[in-house]
Amino acid sequence: MARTVSANASFPGLSESGRDGHLGAPLGAAAGSESLLERAFTEALERSDENDEYDEVTTRLLDAAYEQFRRMGVRRSTMEDVARRAGVSRITAYRRFASKDRLVEQVVRREFRRYFDQFLVDIQRAATVGDRVVLGFVSALQAIRRNPLIGGLMAAEPDMLIPSMVSDDGRTMATVQRFVAGQLRREQRAGTISDAVDVEVVAELMTRLSCSFLLIPSHVIDLDDTEELRAVARRFLVPMLEHGSQAE
Repeated sequence: MARTVSANASFPGLSESGRDGHLGAPLGAAAGSESLLERAFTEALERSDENDEYDEVTTRLLDAAYEQFRRMGVRRSTMEDVARRAGVSRITAYRRFASKDRLVEQVVRREFRRYFDQFLVDIQRAATVGDRVVLGFVSALQAIRRNPLIGGLMAAEPDMLIPSMVSDDGRTMATVQRFVAGQLRREQRAGTISDAVDVEVVAELMTRLSCSFLLIPSHVIDLDDTEELRAVARRFLVPMLEHGSQAE
């Protein structure tokens, strides 16, 4: 039975007013400028086939920031807190990351990278395009909701996600849509879905549906119930690809 669940995903945000001040604004930037969320997500996608190589100090700072933000949230954390947790000086932290904004962006991007790296491995195990759509939908929702950092930020700072997603003229969502459309075009080239399928529109619908579940609590579908999510994806998403395809 479905039960009321709350969205459990968020992304940190920073004001641009100070290098080490407490967080004061959502992640979305002003209209016409690129938000930290958009940059982090775009970089994660564009570099999903690369291996990041950080020096020891940078890795320690990223690990420390992950723990600091997960435990305390972004608003209550400073660069000094992260440096102390990493066992380095505040000056060293700023040599690696010019601002708290940049540190948050890199921590968030690394979490997205981890998700996309695992996602691209997981979908290779699915036998059909329908299975890949189902797996992608379920894993996207549950991996983001269950992420220790992102889920913790939503619980502690729930007012940050929606503004960051809606204040950038849809650019962040467009980034996700491009990724989904790219995956669907690969399926078309492989002949698993018909050329008649409008992958841009299908990707748009899939992206908006997933983002809606993440942003707004559901009173009908239990997002923690894997089998229920699979059934929803199989019933409503897979048929979008079935115009003369091999989706079933």
